[in-house]
Amino acid sequence: MPRLSRRQRALANCAPITEERMRDRSMRSAVSRAGDSTEFVNQQSFDRAVAALVHAIPIPPETAEWFSTKDLVSPSKWTWKRTVRNPAVLAIGIALVVIAGVLVFQFIGRLNDFPGSSTARKLLTIAGSTRSVLLDPVSADAGTLSDLFFMKHGLEHYDVPDEFADFRTIGCRVFEDDQSQRIAQIWVAEKRMQFFLFPAERNVKTGAVLSFPGWRYVQQEGWVGAVKEHDGVCFMAALPGRERDLAPYIPKTKQ
Repeated sequence: MPRLSRRQRALANCAPITEERMRDRSMRSAVSRAGDSTEFVNQQSFDRAVAALVHAIPIPPETAEWFSTKDLVSPSKWTWKRTVRNPAVLAIGIALVVIAGVLVFQFIGRLNDFPGSSTARKLLTIAGSTRSVLLDPVSADAGTLSDLFFMKHGLEHYDVPDEFADFRTIGCRVFEDDQSQRIAQIWVAEKRMQFFLFPAERNVKTGAVLSFPGWRYVQQEGWVGAVKEHDGVCFMAALPGRERDLAPYIPKTKQ
């Protein structure tokens, strides 16, 4: 059997005489490759003849009774090391760990959710991709933009909170998001900070505003935002970084 490797040759040498007992894939492969060789055919013929001879030898009843009560081959023991190394067990374990990690991540993320948090995250993505050429140049304090929004866009309720009213404005614009909500975006000079004003979420059945107290933080794609709701409008101050980078600008009364 020159075509077989050393391992396949060893398997073929101890192959069962019937294919019904070949449960091992490597054994089946070795028998399949060696099946057309004269050496293997002769070996199988000899093994079948020996098996027939053994079956033809009568066994005394007392001997047969002794063999029926004995385990000639002790069953293999599945130790914990062998179980852990089993590929199927490893695959299931890795899948469970990944699923658990995703669930924990989602649970932690939802702990900080608030009405309008999904919109705030989308706006943080917009903040990261916005270029100054997309905004209308404005030289004013952030607080004075309410008049501009009222006169140009009819957004009289889009006011900047007093905490950020004195920030120097570089540019601003009003656009509609994918839900046809009108969003105001303001770019100020302080540390690449941007402001967003957008409608607060409302109850689908009653139309009541889903308000929340104090400031809430949200993060997305390297940006952090602090959101506050007032009179049905959410205001968000956003900048690239983490919560600690934005915290000095937020009042200490945050809840």
